[in-house]
Amino acid sequence: MRKFLRFIGILFMSLTAAFTVLGGVGTTCVALGAEKYESMAGIAPFKWLYLIYVIVTIAIGIMGIRAVTLLIKGRANAYRYSVIALVSGLVVGTIHMVTSRTLRGSSMPVDAVVYTTVLTFAIFLLFRIPGVWEKVDFSKAKQKDSETAGGAAMIVVGVLNLTIPYLMAPTHTINGVNYGDAFKFTTTGAGWGLIVLGCGLILYAQVSGLPLLKSLRKETTEA
Repeated sequence: MRKFLRFIGILFMSLTAAFTVLGGVGTTCVALGAEKYESMAGIAPFKWLYLIYVIVTIAIGIMGIRAVTLLIKGRANAYRYSVIALVSGLVVGTIHMVTSRTLRGSSMPVDAVVYTTVLTFAIFLLFRIPGVWEKVDFSKAKQKDSETAGGAAMIVVGVLNLTIPYLMAPTHTINGVNYGDAFKFTTTGAGWGLIVLGCGLILYAQVSGLPLLKSLRKETTEA
């Protein structure tokens, strides 16, 4: 149960961070050229605001990535940093949603980012229940288990990067063009990169658990 709960935490934090970064990058099209799309006409006078959303959202996504790294490493401040990233994403995302619904009557796909953040935040709040926290406490996790969970999360996020152009097609197809595929080279490269890194981290976690390598790691740390 301990391993499963920590895996869930790392997985959902990773998904939230990925969704947030992709959401920020995806808003670039609107921030730079809202007047080109009829459905975005109401946003055109406020492109400066959406440029701020792009910068802030990507920054929060990077905070999320940092939080995942801290969770995997089992740092004492990992939980607090994760909650700060989630609350920041929730506040900015909600304001972004309200703005879009007011200006153009719709806020997709920002909704997906916000809903994912809400779900992850709810999970992390549940972790603080006394009986549950004793099992979850990331700072007490074995490094091998955290690395394995982190590797699995990387693979899931990698698959998300590879499929995001197709998942976003329904809300990003304008005049027959799927703008969700505008960053195909970047998302494909990041997707495969994360899958390879995830597999490597899982393999490393399993191999480093062998007695010989454990003793070598201990000697290196003591040195």
